[in-house]
Amino acid sequence: MLRVAGARLLDDRHRSGVHDVLDDDPVASCMVAARVEAVGLDPWRLGGELWSYGGPAEGLCFSGANLVPLRGERAAMRAFADRARRAGRLCSSLVGRAELVMPLWEDLAPGWGPAREIRPDQPLMTLQGMPSVAPDPQVRPVRISELDRYLPAAVAMFTEEVGVDPRDGDGGAGYRARVAELITSGRAFARFHDGQVVFKAEVGAMSRTVGQIQGVWVHPAWRGHGIGTSGTASVAVALASMGRCSSLYVNAFNSPARAAYHRVGFRQVAQFATVLF
Repeated sequence: MLRVAGARLLDDRHRSGVHDVLDDDPVASCMVAARVEAVGLDPWRLGGELWSYGGPAEGLCFSGANLVPLRGERAAMRAFADRARRAGRLCSSLVGRAELVMPLWEDLAPGWGPAREIRPDQPLMTLQGMPSVAPDPQVRPVRISELDRYLPAAVAMFTEEVGVDPRDGDGGAGYRARVAELITSGRAFARFHDGQVVFKAEVGAMSRTVGQIQGVWVHPAWRGHGIGTSGTASVAVALASMGRCSSLYVNAFNSPARAAYHRVGFRQVAQFATVLF
């Protein structure tokens, strides 16, 4: 194949080649695959752009709220960095396989840096089939009528994990809408005690084969009792019932969370990295 100089924008004419790449790495590409499967490659509907370098099989990158490199050697990362620099930084993070994110960030850092935080080692884990521990029978999908009770836990989780309050900037309207969307789509799960959330988790992205669990959180007063382990198992059971394997990624330094996921049955399949702005 003749290599095209630089990164180029893809559209629905390239859908077959993009699907081949996403299907080849279904766990790591779940965030992007979920969108492509739902709406195709048109940037307006996709909420971002897909770029290739010489063709999707040689280099592929998603540019939207997150910049997600999906495939490519060093030359492809340089081409994606060049296009991203020319467009200006529009994303809140770089995320994906560490072997792609870190070279991409190396090229972007002189113009985009400094980053607010770099997390270079985040095990990407997956669970095929049912969990190894009993699920918590009190964990269930959240109802939209429970949004106001669920939202404080979601805000606490986000602030604790990401280091910023998701309500900053617009008073929380955007984050509230995102959480409401997860609830109405049946992808927010919680255990309530006396009307208060003591465990929560969400399926942030769901392709036709993989569900990516995010936002796992246990109320501080309830930590250390295995609720996070059994609650995560409940979400994995729900995904298995829909014919999806479960995946998640976790910071390498978070030993308690890694141990809990291991008890559930998750095993590492790759290494992710995230650069936060």
